[in-house]
Amino acid sequence: MEDILIKSLEEERFKAIVEKRYEDFAKLAHPDMTYTHTSGITDSKESYLSKLFGGFYDYKWIEHPIHKIQIIGDVALVFGEMHSDLVAGNVAKSLKNKSLAVWKKENSIWLFYAYQPTPIP
Repeated sequence: MEDILIKSLEEERFKAIVEKRYEDFAKLAHPDMTYTHTSGITDSKESYLSKLFGGFYDYKWIEHPIHKIQIIGDVALVFGEMHSDLVAGNVAKSLKNKSLAVWKKENSIWLFYAYQPTPIP
């Protein structure tokens, strides 16, 4: 049951980014969120949102197949992929990654806690 909720939260997270509903993304994100990019750059919630609102990232589309969701207590691990075309800092990019997303449950609410992509060769 919780895995179905996590899957829907993941879908909403990506949809909010593509549709530029950054306020909705912010509501899903934990205050201590860590977002690592394929470049190795890591953003906090504040720095990632600043880049989104500032237009640094412009996601054209995102596909995100999920292979497995593992819930361990108040932590959910989402193993999958993230494929996307985007513009980052005025540079067009095409991403094809394996990914790990982490959600943390606090006060009965699941919040997006961390993201780690790995490029697929």
